[in-house]
Amino acid sequence: MLKLPIYLDNNATTPMDPRVFEAMTPYFLEDFGNAASRNHPFGWKAEEAVDYAREQVAKLIGADPKEIIFTSGATEADNLGIKGVFEMYAQKGNHIITATTEHKAVLDTCKHIEKLGGEVTYLQVKPDGMIDLAALEAAIKPTTILISLMWANNEIGTVLPMKEISAIAKKHGVLLFTDATQVVGKIPVNVNADGIDLMAFSAHKMYGPKGVGALYVRRKNPRVKVTAQIDGGGHERGMRSGTLNVPGIVGFGKACEIAMQDMAEDTARISIMRDKLETELMKLEEAYINGSTSSRLPHVTNISFKHVEGEGLLMGFNKNIALSSGSACTSASLEPSYVLKALGLGDDLAHSSLRFGLGRFTTDEQIDYTIKAISDTVIRLREMSPLWEMYKEGIDLNSIEWAAH
Repeated sequence: MLKLPIYLDNNATTPMDPRVFEAMTPYFLEDFGNAASRNHPFGWKAEEAVDYAREQVAKLIGADPKEIIFTSGATEADNLGIKGVFEMYAQKGNHIITATTEHKAVLDTCKHIEKLGGEVTYLQVKPDGMIDLAALEAAIKPTTILISLMWANNEIGTVLPMKEISAIAKKHGVLLFTDATQVVGKIPVNVNADGIDLMAFSAHKMYGPKGVGALYVRRKNPRVKVTAQIDGGGHERGMRSGTLNVPGIVGFGKACEIAMQDMAEDTARISIMRDKLETELMKLEEAYINGSTSSRLPHVTNISFKHVEGEGLLMGFNKNIALSSGSACTSASLEPSYVLKALGLGDDLAHSSLRFGLGRFTTDEQIDYTIKAISDTVIRLREMSPLWEMYKEGIDLNSIEWAAH
């Protein structure tokens, strides 16, 4: 049976898995203690639950539980990782390397660091969203302390070769930080095998609760330290003060445990649906896939439909299908996506893009419905578009001089 509306915006957030909800419930009602209360059973029980969740989270990424610092989400973890390294390693240098397609949580943190006197190099990406590894290595200077590159892009799903990036960082004695929000729980991650020094991720992108995330901080080879950005009672080994969100952390742990069990099965099923969606929509004329198709997340595709306005497209079916045009974190603005612009897309293609993020609860019926709804809407909008008419008549739209108002 087809259930409407259809949710295909899993890169923005995921629905909570009922098993996660079930694990969290007691910590709202009966076991409501503060994990820092060491004098009575309520506190002990909460602390025990946090310790267990820390093990579950660490296990998913191949880390030691002591390397997991709980935060309010990936945005805070990005800030703590980048600003924390910048302050802690100030004597070694002040140069950070990142990319133009990073999430705003990283880009805006880097802008803040520039105001503090830091130096940031923003690497351009290739047309498929990948990093030129030679350009990355060439950007390293004696003052470089950190390379910050997202493991997978939230808008186009392009997955970067972290092992190769890590090898470059290690060769030059530079720390590697990655925003892995879109990756953890979706594809296998092992911080040791992949050579990651610091990594941010979040529960709500992997069927866990909102408002809780983690920063992985390597403890040996090398031992990494970050300066706290929130001061208080010295929680989380002094790196992040504040009363722990016990129910959230319990849910995060459970979400990680489920991801370990279900990842392979989820990936196999979801990628088949994604490929079907993509194959059918690419039958439309002038449809283009954005980002790499060989190195990307299994549940994401980003497609531009030329000569159609993305916002208009969304309005055509957004009562029944939840999608995003551009990135959810910045979609309040009508500017075309900066990520798509960085790939070299013109405004016309950048404005006409839709991001599809499938998930654990997406069904075949929903994909069939989506294919038909989007195809019908694109065709209908194009029939009303003078640009489409001109394109069909063979007029080169780039050569037209538009009259100014």
